[in-house]
Amino acid sequence: MALPVAFFAVFFAYPVAAITGRGLTVDGVWQFGRVGEVLADPDIRGVLWFTTWQALASTALTLLIALPAAYVFARLDFPGKQLLRAVVTVPFVLPTVVVGTAFLALLGRGGLLDELWGVRLDTSVWAILLAHVFFNYAVVVRTVGGLWSQLDPRQEEAARVLGAGRFAAWQRVTLPALVPAVAAAALMVFLFTFTSFGVVQILGGPAYSTLEVEIYRQTAQFLDLPTAAVLTLVQFAAVGAILAVHAWTVRRRESALRLVDPARTARRPRGAGQWALLGAVLATVAALIVVPLGVLVERSLDGPDGYGFGYYRALQSAGASGGTFLVPPLEAVWNSLEYALAATAIALVVGGLAAAALTRRAGRLVRGFDALLMLPLGVSAVTVGFGFLITLDEPPLDLRTSWILVPLAQALVGVPFVVRTMLPVLRAVDARLREAAAVLGASPPRVWREVDLPMVRRALLVAAGFAFAVSLGEFGATVFIARPDNPTLPVAVARLLGRAGDLNYGQAMALSTILMVVCAVALLVLERMRPDRSGAGEF
Repeated sequence: MALPVAFFAVFFAYPVAAITGRGLTVDGVWQFGRVGEVLADPDIRGVLWFTTWQALASTALTLLIALPAAYVFARLDFPGKQLLRAVVTVPFVLPTVVVGTAFLALLGRGGLLDELWGVRLDTSVWAILLAHVFFNYAVVVRTVGGLWSQLDPRQEEAARVLGAGRFAAWQRVTLPALVPAVAAAALMVFLFTFTSFGVVQILGGPAYSTLEVEIYRQTAQFLDLPTAAVLTLVQFAAVGAILAVHAWTVRRRESALRLVDPARTARRPRGAGQWALLGAVLATVAALIVVPLGVLVERSLDGPDGYGFGYYRALQSAGASGGTFLVPPLEAVWNSLEYALAATAIALVVGGLAAAALTRRAGRLVRGFDALLMLPLGVSAVTVGFGFLITLDEPPLDLRTSWILVPLAQALVGVPFVVRTMLPVLRAVDARLREAAAVLGASPPRVWREVDLPMVRRALLVAAGFAFAVSLGEFGATVFIARPDNPTLPVAVARLLGRAGDLNYGQAMALSTILMVVCAVALLVLERMRPDRSGAGEF
């Protein structure tokens, strides 16, 4: 645990504590009265209210739309199921900047709806809610559907034999078993939407602001560190409470269910009802996921001289963006790939060691460390990025001019995915195998190499893929620390969207399409490596 603890202490706890302390101290004296002043501001209360209710609305809407798909993936077997599973997961690995850009191309000025019916939904709450459903659809489908596929259908059949109707049997047998999974999925969706940044920044305009967006505005635009520090503490407390409830639901789910092989539970659709449900889910996926991504690609090809690759060719010239970049925007592709590979290596080392430590030890301290590993997913990435700038500026950690600063920030969001992917597999390894190897004279490193590694190799590759995808799309922290001569793809997209002109807009669409393709390819590779069993921890 030494290296993971040191990594999080230096690159997460220290920057967050430093930026918060700087905002709430004057001449070394803590100004706790500032907390009451900030929270008493009507504008800030409006931000808190909007952050909470839009997260609740996004969660409810996501559950309503995605739960039927969870049933389809769990209980029905049909051609193209694996491909469809990959398609619905693509939005989750996309950067939020790309999600916002896709819906901007669909709902914004000159978008598909604007051209067809003169309807614009950008800068409206509906655009934000729909984008959140798009992004989190797979969380519900794969978390709930993964567990649903392993629930023994014979239990529900037995209830029907004893006289219960179809709905009563499902309500009394299946639903109670699914409640922990639904609660866990709902909490994760709420967490992601509560801390939403890129989607709200692009689609919300000046009228709507979540806590994360407001922290960015107070820090980058108004230089009001005290207000940003208070909002960071509020978000930290909220995220901590969400993760505590999430951990409780996961422990309850792991201890209360007996699961079966999912290959025994899926059947071909039978009856008009199941075929209609399958058709409705396919139509929903097409409208909610395929259409926004398709419009994004179409807008990247729709140049001033007709369809072609003009916007893509413009990415090769720094002057084409009107001085937005010091280098050609296309270099952001190679920068992002290099940064993401370095971040993946860091995340695998730190996350792998943390997972191994959590497997071999128990107790409250270790469980607390397990929860700590999840905090970077919810704590303000803007705070982390700005904290890097004010803390990592003196020897021996003067990293502000070093290229490694960006991968370090990206690795913070990659480590939780590595731990969550590897931990269930490591816990499934029979401890007696390790003991037998040790008795036969194997050293601890050789025990890991000969016993653990062959069993977790696939999980290690999947963890690397997820870490690579989320590192590639990290935006909140890198928007502060990425240098103008070495921009990342998400930062380049945001900068292009922030400048007027059709050429800048078209280049943003082109870069977003490139980023989408890279993430989709990474996901398809993950799907081929995914273990055959898809249980509660699959997602």
